[in-house]
Amino acid sequence: MKRSFLTLILLCFIISFTNAQLWKTKRYEASVGIGPSFFFGDIGGYSKGINVLGIRDFTLKQTRFNINVNAKYKILEDLNIRLSVTSGVFHATDIRGSNESRLYEATTFFIEPALIGEYYFIKNKRESSYLFSKGHQTGLGGIFKSLDFYVFTGIGGCSYSVKGNSALEAIMTKRGGFNAVIPGGVGTNLIYSSNFNFGLELTGRYSFSDNLDGYTSQYSSSNDVYYFFNFTITYKLKTGPNGLPSFR
Repeated sequence: MKRSFLTLILLCFIISFTNAQLWKTKRYEASVGIGPSFFFGDIGGYSKGINVLGIRDFTLKQTRFNINVNAKYKILEDLNIRLSVTSGVFHATDIRGSNESRLYEATTFFIEPALIGEYYFIKNKRESSYLFSKGHQTGLGGIFKSLDFYVFTGIGGCSYSVKGNSALEAIMTKRGGFNAVIPGGVGTNLIYSSNFNFGLELTGRYSFSDNLDGYTSQYSSSNDVYYFFNFTITYKLKTGPNGLPSFR
């Protein structure tokens, strides 16, 4: 009886330890995101007196899109590092802004590489299940046990090229360049299966330039900022015996 009890205790310990280490079997992830980009520079925008919390600056006319690809590595179960590359378009116009009479309009094409750290302050419980890792549990069942929530920040750079309308071309302060940016944001993942996640991510970038729209006003008191709100799809890669990702 005592031997059976000790065997049961040992078995429970082994199962618990194995489940706790399952995250190491898939330390690599590849993800892609797509969504709108929102730019806030010296062209367009409203004065603070008539723009409650900046809500009126989020207009369809100013909105463009971005696409984002990432390679991730799990340092710890709740800590990732990722190499990110984002490309897309910003748009800025004085139409419906506080300086409509200027008629400035700019379109900015950009590529942004970044090195980012992710911290998961809420981790799902499904990935610590051995059965789930083998694909025996899929779908949307137990949705609250299938969600991750994380915050992230890092350092990056933005390579950009600006094209202005005729009014802006005459007074442009810069037509392109490369500058540092600091990304930061929050995200959530739905753990759909042992191989795929679906998620949403809201991220802002603080730029060390005030020329991403090709123009710096004498009244400008801060550098440019921009935001992305992306839908993401993540594919999880197995960790091979050598510690590198396995594509088999």
